[in-house]
Amino acid sequence: MNNINWTKREFEAYVLLYAAHCNHFETKEEENYILSRVDEKTFHKIHTEVVVDSDEENLNKIQQYLIENKYTEAEKNTLIKDIKNVFFADGSVDVIEKKVFGILKKIID
Repeated sequence: MNNINWTKREFEAYVLLYAAHCNHFETKEEENYILSRVDEKTFHKIHTEVVVDSDEENLNKIQQYLIENKYTEAEKNTLIKDIKNVFFADGSVDVIEKKVFGILKKIID
């Protein structure tokens, strides 16, 4: 896999958009939460990449970025909290979202 040249903000947008899109359906509430965390330009730039990539590519890119870039414990905790907030944004968490949360938590920790 090639070097991923994301800014930290783009990486966070990628993770949050992947979380929102993991069940192949993004709610308006999930989208609004992500837009409260990242600017609209970054959101749209990264959104296409998340949707085009396969689940395996999504997870590999997230893992690779974390290996190549130092994240503090506080930054990791904030990212996990933001992922949780995306999942709860629409008021319910489905089975796929629960599974993906477990995988992302393992990758990030």
